[in-house]
Order: sequence, then structure tokens, then C-alpha cells
Amino acid sequence: MSTFSPGFEGRARGIRERLPPGQYPTESFPVLSAGPTPQVPTATWSFTVTDERGRGRAWSWDEMLALPQEEPTADIHCVTRWSKFDTSWRGVSLDVFLDAFRDSFRDSFRDEGDTAAAFVVAESYDGYTTNLPLADVTGGRAWLAHTFDGFPLSPDHGGPARLVIPHLYFWKSAKWVKGLRLTLEDEPGFWETAGYHEYGDPWREQRYWND
Repeated sequence: MSTFSPGFEGRARGIRERLPPGQYPTESFPVLSAGPTPQVPTATWSFTVTDERGRGRAWSWDEMLALPQEEPTADIHCVTRWSKFDTSWRGVSLDVFLDAFRDSFRDSFRDEGDTAAAFVVAESYDGYTTNLPLADVTGGRAWLAHTFDGFPLSPDHGGPARLVIPHLYFWKSAKWVKGLRLTLEDEPGFWETAGYHEYGDPWREQRYWND
């Protein structure tokens, strides 16, 4: 049974409906990282999409900010069992990057074919990686976020920019992300290689490889 803090008692019924099994709600935002927090200046930051043929397109910080911006509000769920409701972000849908990538290589795609990739590997400035089905970062389900709760995203929480993929456990929302690499096969990332689940659905409690 979930445990609710006093501040949540008045909203307990609605929260229970939104709380995945095995999770507890929190109003804080715990900081969890696999290693030291990198400091990435926006002046040198870039985000790159690369496909299985090595074709790539990169965006600078200013170019990213010039793209259409969205402000999703979402519940997030950590594999360590905390959930935070109604988090507010600002950033760019990953659909925008992937569509722009395809537009950049439209002539090439006519000759060589569009990407056949079914998966992506998110890569971060600290060397962290995590794997995802391509379908889970498209269709308005994932963002590159640079703002949290109205303020620039702090380094502790993945700033200057991180992925936000609310329908999966939050380890899939890579901090300090620098790019997406499209792959033909599913390639386990940092935590997946260490025994975490390949997919990570909070509602199915997919925390570890045998869940």
C-alpha cells in the first residue's frame, strides 16, 4: 500500500489513480546520478541526431532555442520508487529534431532509403547512455527540455538540457543529453547493462531485467 505524506492527504484519491504500483508521491525533486555532475556551457553545447549510416545533423544552443517550443506538464516516476506530479517543462519535441534530420537528407533518402532504425540510443556528455524504441520518442511523447518550473534547468537535474520521457521510468530521460543515435538493433545502455529493464514501464513495474 502506498504511503502518503500529510500534504497529500487531501488529494489522495486522485493521486492514487495516477500513482503507478510500488511508487510513493513526493513534492521534492530528488537528485540521482550515476556519476559526477558535468558542467556543460551553452556556448559549446550541441545536440546531434545520427542514423545508422552515419548521417548526422547538429543544433547549437541558439538554434535549438529558435525551434518551436512546447510546455508539457507531466507526472514523472523514478525507478527508486518516488513519483512527482504535474512537473512543468519547456523544450522541443523530439519529433521536431527527427523531422528536421529527415528533411536535411531528403535527397540522400531518395537514393539510399530512409533510416531503417527501430531504436535510439540517447547519449550524454558524461558518457551515460540509455536505449529506447524509436516509437517511444516520437508522436509527441518525448522532449529535449531546458527549463523546469519556469527556470533554466540546473546541472543537478540535467541542465542545460535533458530528455523528458514521462511514460517511462525517469532513468530513460537522460540528463545532460548531447544526442540521439538511431540504431537497427536494441543496444542496452548504462543501467540496462547493469540489470535494469530494457523498456522501463512504471505501470508494469519494469524495474529490472526479469520484471
